[in-house]
Amino acid sequence: MSAVLESPLLSPELRQVLEAAEQQAGAEGLAFAGSLPPQQAWALVQAGAATLVDVRSPEEYKFVGHVPGSVLVPWASGTSLTRNPRFTRELETKLGGKHSLVLLLCRSGKRSALAAEAAAKAGFQRVFNVQEGFEGELNEADQRGHCDGWRVRGLPWSQD
Repeated sequence: MSAVLESPLLSPELRQVLEAAEQQAGAEGLAFAGSLPPQQAWALVQAGAATLVDVRSPEEYKFVGHVPGSVLVPWASGTSLTRNPRFTRELETKLGGKHSLVLLLCRSGKRSALAAEAAAKAGFQRVFNVQEGFEGELNEADQRGHCDGWRVRGLPWSQD
């Protein structure tokens, strides 16, 4: 059994969710623990078993919206989305180490997957990507927030 699954805060259902994500990650050859749909990520946060980390830019976090209680550690910033060279150090500092169960969230699930890979390479063993991201994929009209993503799924969020 992996270290992720040893937490007493996990129900049998959440253990199964994480096991399935880890198995899928292994089958896909991912460097990080796995990917989870937004609803399952929220269930882990609500259970107190995981920390949700938003890896979007501070501007996206503030103006597009964010999940209440999430921790902001930008993967990239600015209009050109310049990579944050201190990402893994900031993540470790804000989480108090590398042993927490961490769920990374971005706009569509792509940046957070890159961030999860970098975190895993830096020694984070329990890092998962949140699929679909906060806003989801582009639809046929090149607009986000209509097909999938945290907000479309009706999960809690707020906006400054």
